[in-house]
Amino acid sequence: MASALPSIKSAASTVAYDLVTFYSGNNSGDTPGNLPDPYYWWEAGAYFGALVNYASLSGDSTYNDITVQAMTHQAGTKGDFMPSNQTYTEGNDDQCFWALSAMIAAERNFTNPPSSSPGWLSMVQAVFNKQAHRWDKASCNGGLRWQIYTWNAGYDYKNTIANGCFFDIAARLARYTGNETYAEWANKAWDWTSGVGLITSDYQVFDGTTEGSNCTSYDRTRWSYNAGIYLHGAAVMYNHTSSISTNSSSASTWKKRVDALLAKTTHFFSTNESSKDVMYEPPCELIGRCNTDQLSFKAYLSRFLADVTQYAPYTYDTIMAKLRATAIAAVNQCQGGTSGTYCGFRWSSGSYDGTTGVGQQMGVLEVLQGLLVSKITGPVTSTTGGTSEGNSAAGTDDDEDTDSPIHYSPITTGDTAGASILTALIIGLAFSAVYMMVT
Repeated sequence: MASALPSIKSAASTVAYDLVTFYSGNNSGDTPGNLPDPYYWWEAGAYFGALVNYASLSGDSTYNDITVQAMTHQAGTKGDFMPSNQTYTEGNDDQCFWALSAMIAAERNFTNPPSSSPGWLSMVQAVFNKQAHRWDKASCNGGLRWQIYTWNAGYDYKNTIANGCFFDIAARLARYTGNETYAEWANKAWDWTSGVGLITSDYQVFDGTTEGSNCTSYDRTRWSYNAGIYLHGAAVMYNHTSSISTNSSSASTWKKRVDALLAKTTHFFSTNESSKDVMYEPPCELIGRCNTDQLSFKAYLSRFLADVTQYAPYTYDTIMAKLRATAIAAVNQCQGGTSGTYCGFRWSSGSYDGTTGVGQQMGVLEVLQGLLVSKITGPVTSTTGGTSEGNSAAGTDDDEDTDSPIHYSPITTGDTAGASILTALIIGLAFSAVYMMVT
């Protein structure tokens, strides 16, 4: 593996370079952090998380400056990812995907924002505080709505990704800061999702439910990113509770959830002999009907799975067997665009599908760089080298929040606290080397 690392990194560099060509926010007159049409704002948030991940896993800082510029701009004046250009149309899941990227930045000690901006940790805490106050006890006994404001379509839908994202950042804040208030919220979010039936007794993860049905009627579609985010958050909680000697029972509970959710991710991997263990998106991929958003979902499952191997190391062999098989198929899709290296989407098809786009490119980057995860240290915390500035009161200083304030347990230190284009020959060698390595 060690001798193949330069080849993986070289291939990842090519994929990352092509991914960044889709970004226009650093052009004169454009808005930092925005992707051009047809990409929605939430996917831009995920996009910069992929670049933070790329810098952390590859050691290449080429795109750090545009990433810091984009994320600090879109965090807005209050650092809560409710910027003036998005506030009245964004949903809870949209806001939270930017927070996920800021959380990666805190956990990986990514380049910190300038002193005039809140720290990455503070941004995540601001989003957490906003969303905790939106926890809707008036219907279905809790949960987050898809939309923040009543005038946006889908306000009556309580979708799994919004609640899963909130669960995940609560779990990660608990681990990073050591503040058990976040862990309590993570447990509350899990219990609600499970109790309402969006996580079934056999650990299938459905897409969402409606307030009008009192959350008894479900959209039973199983998307990869919904399963992935609950698996990720459960692994974080397993890691966090395992580190607390008095929480052995809780750690055992979370381990059972990790194991069950991981077993169910087989739903997103092909069983055909010719493409065995290659990731795909069952609801839409094989019939060619994935929309722009759905084309990116495999990127997040790939990222979450690689991360899980660090939070729950016993899962490494199981997960890596699937990520390696997927990486082989994925890099073979990178035959498109003007450079001949842009990546397609249908990794399990065995041949290039003729498409290019942010979702396709981001998916291949995440599964490819996920192969490097064992070569870096795990996500840091406030007591293991984390340097991100935090503020547990972030996001609580305006009129949106009407509930009583969140009372935190004692505050920890964490709370205070373009690349050159490769020639076609070199690119070809890089991808060939990766293929040989992963096989």
